[in-house]
Amino acid sequence: MDIFSAAPHHDILLLVIQISVLLFAARALGEVAQRLGQPSVVGEILAGIILGPSVLVGIFPELGQWIIPQTETQGYLLEVVSLIGAVFLLLITGLETDIKLIKRHARTAAGVSFGGIIVTFASGFVLGQFLPDFLLADTGERLVFSLFVATALSISAIPVISKVLMDLNLMRRDIGQTILAAGMSDDTIGWILLSIVAGLASGESVTVGSVLQIVGSVLAFMLVSFTLGRWMVRKLLTYVQDEIKSTDRILTLVIILTFAWGAITQALHLEAVLGAFVMGILFGMMPRLPEDVIHKLESIALGIFAPIFFAVAGLKVNILNLLEPILIVITLIVIAVATLGKIAGTYMGARVIGGKDHWTSLSFGAGLNARGAMEIIIATIGLNLGILGQDMFSIIVVMAMATSLMAPSALRWVLGKVEVGKEEEERLKQEELEAESLVAGIHRVLLPVRGRDVQADKQAIQSVEAQLLELLGQKTELSLTLFTVAEKGNKSKCEEYLKACAKLFNQKEIVTKVVEEQSAGDTILDEAKKDYDLMVLGATEYEKRDGNRHLFSPLVDYLVRVAPCPTLIVRSSDVSQSWYPARILVPSNGTIASKNAADLGFFIAKSDDRREVTVLNVVLDEHSHSPWHIRDDKKENQVEIARGIVAELKDLGEAMDVKTQAVVEQGESPELVIQNFAKDNEMDLIILGTNVRPGSHRLYLGPRVETILQDSSCPVIIFNT
Repeated sequence: MDIFSAAPHHDILLLVIQISVLLFAARALGEVAQRLGQPSVVGEILAGIILGPSVLVGIFPELGQWIIPQTETQGYLLEVVSLIGAVFLLLITGLETDIKLIKRHARTAAGVSFGGIIVTFASGFVLGQFLPDFLLADTGERLVFSLFVATALSISAIPVISKVLMDLNLMRRDIGQTILAAGMSDDTIGWILLSIVAGLASGESVTVGSVLQIVGSVLAFMLVSFTLGRWMVRKLLTYVQDEIKSTDRILTLVIILTFAWGAITQALHLEAVLGAFVMGILFGMMPRLPEDVIHKLESIALGIFAPIFFAVAGLKVNILNLLEPILIVITLIVIAVATLGKIAGTYMGARVIGGKDHWTSLSFGAGLNARGAMEIIIATIGLNLGILGQDMFSIIVVMAMATSLMAPSALRWVLGKVEVGKEEEERLKQEELEAESLVAGIHRVLLPVRGRDVQADKQAIQSVEAQLLELLGQKTELSLTLFTVAEKGNKSKCEEYLKACAKLFNQKEIVTKVVEEQSAGDTILDEAKKDYDLMVLGATEYEKRDGNRHLFSPLVDYLVRVAPCPTLIVRSSDVSQSWYPARILVPSNGTIASKNAADLGFFIAKSDDRREVTVLNVVLDEHSHSPWHIRDDKKENQVEIARGIVAELKDLGEAMDVKTQAVVEQGESPELVIQNFAKDNEMDLIILGTNVRPGSHRLYLGPRVETILQDSSCPVIIFNT
């Protein structure tokens, strides 16, 4: 049979129209919600409610075929697209999840989850025992019905919660990370409970062994994911990044593994979104994952699929079916029990186990109260298993949407009462600064090295580079690739040398690569094009003599001139192995390049409070031949501007918790002033920021930079951005 026969073609055509209408309405009302000071998720859910049977289709039924699926096939197709939205949303959530931060708040998260599950489950069970018989599909199965209601009320909607946290800019807050951790725990426990209740409803025997089997499968999945799965993700990412040349190859890898992990959790009778969330965490732990891949995923998720997911959830709400007085009262009672149970449970857990204050404890309940589309999925399962009647199904769906719409406003109101702790405030301030920092975005570093005889020349190994990268990697995880180009037949010797070099570095991920090629420069550049954030070049062979055709060496000069990423050139000849960069000098003239150099100095110094960065601006004495009153005015203006430049960088350094000095000096030769200042103050390191100026025969960084390179008595770093 032709797959493009009339009926399937019609279903696909309607699907395209439905998706287009839902996406347009969701984005439009999301924009309206944001303009009214509400999270966009509120508008996206309302879009589905307004378009669905509650409003538009209820008033104009003839529009139904263009908005609501009319056949089982149409409904299935739309559900698949909606599920993709949930998967993408949880993938983004996993990428944003900070495991280290969650570990610091593990006790609170456990208390919130435990309290939220126990109290909500108990209150839901009692509610199920007293609800009228006409809400049950089978009045003889009251126990199963009550257990199902209790389970349904216990689960939170992680996709909705994630979107609310993103909209309210809470994802990086302690509260946001704790809510996510507790929410994932709630959902995992909830799906285990649902599996048990579903087994009871279908007549299967539920034993201690079967329950332990379900729990064991979840624990095994987590254990395998964070051991073997993490190893596999690292290996695949390394292979795809280094060996595959297709565009968006890493984006493809992330999506494939996300759906694979979702399939695994689905096979374990859990939700696919749990697998997507775990895969997001695994990729988030990979320092070599490029930032642009995350941005592309966010655009796909938040710009396309997530709005469709929330609109489809709203589409399932039919308020018109609940307009009878008795059903309205029951709906309000269900919403009240679900809300109060979740808030009371999480509050007690946060207060008693987590030791949190009153308003912080309330905020967990406000965030975790959202049930969203996950609740609709559970309600659909209950309807299909013959546990719920149609009216009870509608009540649970309305409760899910009501709690989801309540969550953003409630969370925003409660957070207005929560005082941000000093530690969290400092962390958020640091993250805000790092968001604008070029250095903070460095996660993957390429270090080309020249093969040497290790035993004959231990000093030649890049010891200064190793120490600098160690300092950079203490605040941001770095993936380091040691790379060398070997002559034919010399590969094994170079591999041995790189293994010796690797012992000098303390990065968690160190990759050694040896390639046999004739052209070292082009081979290194081909490697640098593989999503590296920085290339570090040692210039130990720098020659201090006039008339040298090359600033460093032919190879280093060539690499700096045409490198596809920022470069860090380290000139560190005659440095003892006990070298320690305690005093760092950063000359600054107010350019972006010099600001990047200061940023690098701050990141090197911030790991140790014994280090100090001095930002120096040299005011040129250019008006010695002008009349004294003009000379004094111009010099005063220059000095004032210089003070403003160094003061701004000093504020930035102190905001990063780095001892910073701001100095303004005057002189006719800036390079001479810098050299004398470095010598007089016993500076250990000079960092110069540059923007490369390609020359026809040699690398040209400017006469002042080159003079400092030639005459400096301490190591010099050129940070070329």
